[in-house]
Amino acid sequence: MSSFDVPVWVWALLAAIVAISISVDLLAHRGERIDSRKRALVWSFVWIGVSLAFNVFVAVQFGAAAGEEFLAVYLLEKSLAVDNLFVFLLVFGALNIPPAEQRRVLTWGIIGAILTRGVLVFAGAAAVARWHSLLYVFGGLLIVGAIKLLRAPQEESENKLLGWLERHIPWTPKLHGHHFFTRVSGRLLATPLLLALIAIELTDVVFAIDSVPAAFAVTNEPFLIYSSNLLAILGLRALYVVLAGAIADLRYLRFGLAGVLGFAGGKLLTAAWFTIPPLVSVSVIAAMIAIAVGFSVRANRRDRRDRPTRGAESAGAPA
Repeated sequence: MSSFDVPVWVWALLAAIVAISISVDLLAHRGERIDSRKRALVWSFVWIGVSLAFNVFVAVQFGAAAGEEFLAVYLLEKSLAVDNLFVFLLVFGALNIPPAEQRRVLTWGIIGAILTRGVLVFAGAAAVARWHSLLYVFGGLLIVGAIKLLRAPQEESENKLLGWLERHIPWTPKLHGHHFFTRVSGRLLATPLLLALIAIELTDVVFAIDSVPAAFAVTNEPFLIYSSNLLAILGLRALYVVLAGAIADLRYLRFGLAGVLGFAGGKLLTAAWFTIPPLVSVSVIAAMIAIAVGFSVRANRRDRRDRPTRGAESAGAPA
């Protein structure tokens, strides 16, 4: 696991890349036009290209091992971020947030995620530097997270969270333009946009409690963990538009994500005896997600193929 001194100018470069990327994203998506899936796919490739270019910079500046670790953490965070997309879909559907307003909520949600991830990464790095055995605790948390992902339907937890917010925050179910707050009969109320934003931010903190420890299975270097987290998050909005129509059909995706968490947890728990190179981690993570997606697509095709047959059988059955 790499550990090295990061010059101030490299941190400044990362901050500049993130600031410029967010500004470009905001300027490119201003107005009321809703992104098409094709346009969102182009932007997804743009953000992946930015991330890979930064990956090359890391490898040149800090060595090939650091570049491999960045790539492994980036793929890990990108994979686990897909679970966030499913949460977005549930929250927006439950609150009836139209596509034009979803973009605004996601922008603020990403900015909030950048701040919370920074706190968790550096707090975690400081704790690990002082108590190295904490990595075993992280490994145990990841195994528990994998088991919970296998057992607990996402819909139930999100419905409970939204129900709790609705009971404890004065709000109106009616949208009021782009506003997160509105006044009704002189009373200041939250709009559905604010409830969606709070729900997304809270669930991102929960996901970060899994994803940040998982990154420590690859490297202990805060710069690699935080920079890969930031660049994985930046393309989340475009990725949501690309996958919004298909994410609910990926029925086996949670098994792949659970496998990723379990792999990271196992890697932390056995680090004293086994060393798994970063590129092997990349291959394992990619394979788990690809297999889960492949089985989901295959199952959906089988259902579509069998549906006409079942319909014909029902039509031919005696009354």
